[in-house]
Amino acid sequence: MKNSRQALIQLAILVALGAAVLLTILLPRQAEGRKAVEPLEISVVLREADSTLWATARLGMEQAAGELGAELRVLTLAQANDAQGQLSVVRREAEQKADALVVVPADPVELGLALIQGELGCPVVSLESAVDGAPQTVAPDNGALGRALAQAALDDGCRGPVLLANASPDSTGVTQRVRGARQALEEAGLEVRLEEEGQLEGLLDGEWAAVMVFEPALTERALALKEGMGLDVPLYGAGVTANVAAGLERGTVTAAAAWSDFAAGYLAVEGAAALARGTQRQADPLPFFILRGEDIYEPKYQKLLFPVS
Repeated sequence: MKNSRQALIQLAILVALGAAVLLTILLPRQAEGRKAVEPLEISVVLREADSTLWATARLGMEQAAGELGAELRVLTLAQANDAQGQLSVVRREAEQKADALVVVPADPVELGLALIQGELGCPVVSLESAVDGAPQTVAPDNGALGRALAQAALDDGCRGPVLLANASPDSTGVTQRVRGARQALEEAGLEVRLEEEGQLEGLLDGEWAAVMVFEPALTERALALKEGMGLDVPLYGAGVTANVAAGLERGTVTAAAAWSDFAAGYLAVEGAAALARGTQRQADPLPFFILRGEDIYEPKYQKLLFPVS
């Protein structure tokens, strides 16, 4: 009887010791697990003053943030395309210990210099334009997009002078679109005029066979001017916001180059979170397509353009 009691006591001691060993192994792992899921702080800095142009992209950003344990801070500029103002915002966010930044650069060269010189101290994912020193860019093939938009005009029988307007000449992504379109049009023998200030007022009613713009903000402006002035010049744009989709439906916008803003936002935050956690993955160029009014309600385009509608 005494031996049985001693055996039970020894067994209890062994069980307690085993439990203690397991706890010493598991507790650090649990602590590491808690640390791994601590929320990241990701700041998104746009180049516009109006964030509604990025509404669908922001939905993608928020979904990625929710899935990946990140907190988003989305910031706009007091004045659109203010490169120095944007750089000040970017520096401030880095100083406030953002884990990563997503930036739509107003001036990729200036931002690239800040990155190369080590001013920021946190990884940056660039949207729309490649930036030196940014390990990841989320954008379509901008040159190919411009050529495709020009080809759409050529397919429509455009044979006269074409106005190309660029309100963001410091944005290398937008400028690559302009360059691609200009090359395609000039190779086809068309006369091209380039307006690099984005001043459509007083120009849109010229003797143009077509007008082309290469970013959502300017597409919306050109659409409003065309309808307000009652013009019938063919208008080709880039980016499909709700206003541009309505313009396509009405026929005021002849065609627009489009991509999934939701996917762009999602991939940008996904890339920023991965970089903040020590991994890196370069995204493939975003697929794009040329959209016309008759295509707007096709399910495949609805899903890409308005994924939560």
